[in-house]
Amino acid sequence: MLAFHQNAIQDLGKLDLHGAPRILGRILQLALRYRWRFSVATITSLLATVFNMALPRLIGHAVDQAHALLSHGTSNTGATLAALSATAVLLVLAAGLRGLTQMVSGFQCEALGQAVGRDLRITYFEKLQRAGFDFHDRMHSGDLITRGMLDLEGVRGFIETGLQRFIALVFLLAAGSILLFGQDRLMAVLAMSFVPVVAVRAGLMGLRLRLAWTRLQERMSVLTRVMEECLQGMRVVRAAAAGSFEMQKFDAAGDAALLLSNRRILIRSGAMSVITLSYYASMALVLWVGGHRVISGRFTIGQLTEFLTLMTLLQLPVRQIGMIMNASARAVSSGRRLFEIIDLQPVIADTPGAEPWRRGPGVLRFENVCFSYGDGAPPVLRDVSFSVGPGQTLGIVGHSGSGKSTIALLIPRFYDVTGGRITLDNQDIRSLTLESLRAAVGLIQQDVFLFDDSVDRNIAYADPEADPQGLIDAAVTAQIHDYITSLPLTYETAIGERGVSLSGGQRQRLSIARGLVPAPAVVVFDDATSAVDAATEHNLRHALRQATADSANLIISHRLGALMHADEIIVLDGGAIIERGTHAELIEAGGHYAALYRAQSQSGQIAEAAGGGARVTT
Repeated sequence: MLAFHQNAIQDLGKLDLHGAPRILGRILQLALRYRWRFSVATITSLLATVFNMALPRLIGHAVDQAHALLSHGTSNTGATLAALSATAVLLVLAAGLRGLTQMVSGFQCEALGQAVGRDLRITYFEKLQRAGFDFHDRMHSGDLITRGMLDLEGVRGFIETGLQRFIALVFLLAAGSILLFGQDRLMAVLAMSFVPVVAVRAGLMGLRLRLAWTRLQERMSVLTRVMEECLQGMRVVRAAAAGSFEMQKFDAAGDAALLLSNRRILIRSGAMSVITLSYYASMALVLWVGGHRVISGRFTIGQLTEFLTLMTLLQLPVRQIGMIMNASARAVSSGRRLFEIIDLQPVIADTPGAEPWRRGPGVLRFENVCFSYGDGAPPVLRDVSFSVGPGQTLGIVGHSGSGKSTIALLIPRFYDVTGGRITLDNQDIRSLTLESLRAAVGLIQQDVFLFDDSVDRNIAYADPEADPQGLIDAAVTAQIHDYITSLPLTYETAIGERGVSLSGGQRQRLSIARGLVPAPAVVVFDDATSAVDAATEHNLRHALRQATADSANLIISHRLGALMHADEIIVLDGGAIIERGTHAELIEAGGHYAALYRAQSQSGQIAEAAGGGARVTT
């Protein structure tokens, strides 16, 4: 037990004691956006306190009336009973009004919490949409899901329940103190003597709960991460017969979360036992001293009853202190994690004065472009320059890690160049709005993501208002139309999560069709046909040549057959261009490209890509 307390003291030293008021203040500001609801909740809570305070006074008055009736016999029975009946009516009325105002306050607080929760969800999701690739590269999606679900619920729950209980407790303590001190100062001090103990224990409990909640939320992120990875990689898990290994990982993460939950419960239970003990000790003192005063005639039985009734009314709010501190501690830890994401400023954003791209010829140019992923990281691209215009095709080839895909990611400004510049129609792409730039660039990647929706909605994702015939034309170009028409509901057939019902080649062709629908000025194919069989790729390449005749086209591929027809081919090595020219010129030069061509020719890849291979169903 001593070690537990020593660890707790050490843990408290790690907390940011100034962060809690700032975070709770920010949560309060979110609630104040709905001033009408917040005002109604506060006013009705105040009214409920007023009616609550009337109950002890009425009960004490009734006790004195009943005592008077017993003391005076039947001499004035009728008048006393009438007065007692009137007090009973007022008591029922006060209790009814208290219940009504508490109901209104509770409803408004819950509605307020739901409204703030909706606002936070929208803000959080919008921030994730704007965050750059550098952010998503370092943040695990499981952690982001936990923050957007569990942490957000922690903030919303505080507004819904913790805030209401806190306001009610403050009003009750303030009104009770005024009422008690107005009657007897000594008795009031005894009745409220538990408050300092509550303040100290509740404060320490809140600090320790903050730390416990922070660690629990972090552990829940790990738990979500394990589950998400297992679900996404279920086919790999099944293929490797690794189900028991995944269960062990999940079980270990679950046990860690359980231990933290138990510690949180232990913290709250320990503190609440002391708080409850101090509360009943105060009540015992009131009963002891008050009883002696009643015996000595300095206090009426009704006044003592009033004091005891008031303390009884405080019993529930006092017991709810644990819930209040737990809710506020969770709100602080959850709010810190949530606001960390909401407050992030995206590295890639519209520059001041950015203007939409006005559709022109669509000439893309790299001018001595250099790039590295982060400060101090080795350069990925070095002095890369090329130009490609409408109706032209640029081929890019190189070993893995040579910088090919980085070029594809720089064109729509998923990252910013660290040297040189990229222009579209002689305009630096950093001077264009991101929305207009990305509408002008169609990026079709090797790693395809399809949504759990119908075929036509996936194809029309970049242009939801596209004409149905345009979707069909794109599918025909992508060599996927015949397969789609064989499906039970043709274009309205659902394809499952991530297109699970499709093969790799079908998913890539569906992605190509999706990229063609908006008719972008620049089309980038980043190994977009790596899973397509050679014969289909041959037909696809001829169809794409016609469909993208007015676009500037970049084809990134490790298969030379996919880019032999390009107007110019650049060869990358170590992030720099080491060769450039047409296919014939590079073969004649006898360099790196020629060696790669000979290697692929010997393996039959070139012949198959040219259409000589056997057709394979994909």
